[in-house]
Amino acid sequence: MKKFLFKALICIIVLGGIYYYRDVITLYVYDLLTGTIETSKLQPNSYYRKVDYEYVQITDSFEAKNYQDLLNIYYTIVNSGAHEFTFKCDYDDCLNDVDYISNNQQILSNINSFIHPYNSFSSIETKYNSVGKVNIVINRLYTEQEIKDLNKKIEEINQKYVKSETNINKIIRIIHDYIINNTKYDSDRSDLQIVNYKSNTAYGPLIEGYGLCGGYTDAMALFLDYFNIPNFKVISENHVWNAVQINGKWYHLDLTWDDPVAPSGKDVLEHTFFLITTKQLEDTEKQQHIFDKNVFKELAN
Repeated sequence: MKKFLFKALICIIVLGGIYYYRDVITLYVYDLLTGTIETSKLQPNSYYRKVDYEYVQITDSFEAKNYQDLLNIYYTIVNSGAHEFTFKCDYDDCLNDVDYISNNQQILSNINSFIHPYNSFSSIETKYNSVGKVNIVINRLYTEQEIKDLNKKIEEINQKYVKSETNINKIIRIIHDYIINNTKYDSDRSDLQIVNYKSNTAYGPLIEGYGLCGGYTDAMALFLDYFNIPNFKVISENHVWNAVQINGKWYHLDLTWDDPVAPSGKDVLEHTFFLITTKQLEDTEKQQHIFDKNVFKELAN
């Protein structure tokens, strides 16, 4: 009798689970039998960059046919500001490539480098099934309140310091100098892992007055986008800085290294890394600025 009751209880639990997840199970079985996968519809937000790069390009096809398609799909989705999206794998090794990309932080960081800071992610969760349905959930780096605060600050700085200036080089220099003059490098966080500020994002330099290289770079990127100046972030093994396009040519811009920590504690403003070519960068510093020219091809020459 006890065995019968135990088996009956197990059946009830299993049937209850099937009923509770009936929609998910039905969709999975339908996909399995028909091979039909419903992809999401993309609705880009106002921070979407309508830009193709050498490494990744915008796509309107969400059925991956090769590895580059996967990179383009990830870039397009993250770039759009979507929080969740579903696409389809449609070649033999696609799921293996999805697994490789989703677990490779370097590749994900490379993709993130070409995204507007507000659409960039802190993490991406990828799930997929055996029939090629891939779902990604994107956890954004900036909150809505932080974006609101930063946009207000950017407007204030523009009205007070940039004013009616139209020369691109002068605008960039004004912003470069403002950020450095109003930001201290967050040594506590970089050296002691003491987190008092959001110094890894633009919120640190522009709102709290403290920054790490990620914060300096994002802060500058926000202004570059605000003034419609083409740009992306460049990453090396332990550093990040800005790439800026002026009159069709790409230059390096590194606010972190132009704001060195002086032994005396005195604030220092430099222009050593202000709009320099790749050759000038390589001639100036050969350790922290080594970047992958197969990813950041615009800066290869």
